[in-house]
Amino acid sequence: MFNGPQEYTTLFLFLTLRNNRLYIVLKIIFEKPDIEQINRHGLNAVDMHYHTNHSDSPTRVKDALKLAKQKGLGLAITDHNQISGVIEAYELKTDVLVIPGMEVSARDGPHILVYFYTIPELEEFYERYIHKSKRKSPYLAITLTTQEIVEKTENYNCITVAAHPYGYLLFNKGVQKCVEAEYLNQEIIDYFDGIEVICGGMARNENEKAAKLAGTFDKGITGGTDGHLLRDLGKVVTCTHAEDVDGFLTDILRRRSMVIGREKNIMLKCAMGMVVFTKYIKYTAPSLRIHYEQNLPRVKRMGERAIRKFKR
Repeated sequence: MFNGPQEYTTLFLFLTLRNNRLYIVLKIIFEKPDIEQINRHGLNAVDMHYHTNHSDSPTRVKDALKLAKQKGLGLAITDHNQISGVIEAYELKTDVLVIPGMEVSARDGPHILVYFYTIPELEEFYERYIHKSKRKSPYLAITLTTQEIVEKTENYNCITVAAHPYGYLLFNKGVQKCVEAEYLNQEIIDYFDGIEVICGGMARNENEKAAKLAGTFDKGITGGTDGHLLRDLGKVVTCTHAEDVDGFLTDILRRRSMVIGREKNIMLKCAMGMVVFTKYIKYTAPSLRIHYEQNLPRVKRMGERAIRKFKR
């Protein structure tokens, strides 16, 4: 997995106790994944955060699957508040390991990656809670809060992962960012099974903080590109020895996963941003309303802190 010294390689080591012996385990590697080398070590690699044209990406499912097969990796299709993309992938009967999932956007800001062991459970959860909770801008925040979403997942055989917990930019789309802004309690992390420790769309320092967060709270780890363009696919991967959905998700839960990848450069981030923007143009008015509602708590908190500081 590790290709030797590189200028910007960063490694995160975790301690684990096995048979009364303490071992140092290499868990997170900030470098370009070498899929062939990963496979030679008996590991399977999956891009655990990828979007298709079923939400805010132009990438067709069949094109993503074709490239994933060429690269020798698996794929979790995690469209925003939508599951039709992953269902299409299963209907195509691909040889690619496809993890059923979606990225749910909570009313109060955070994005939540939810992965299911089976398509029927994914469909039931979506129809029962997500579909009817969507708003006029379908890829942005639904009407359910973070707390409501994670509590509802507890009745299903699935795992919940905090997507890009410190991002994006000025938006409160990460759960830990909301905690540190003081409009979510730190206890909310207890409801999550895992933390996305490398997100391709984030900055390195934000991913490093996410890695430390996972270590602090002893959470499973995942990584994915948050890809919207075909060229993004496979630049960040989650690796385990499992060969099927059951084993892969169970390995994440049991802290047996490894994450390898690098963030997109600024040019690719800008290109992705422009493409994603075009998907929201027809939803401009409802999108602005959602962003306004989500940022109200931040503005209120800033005002409260300013008042407290002034009174001192």
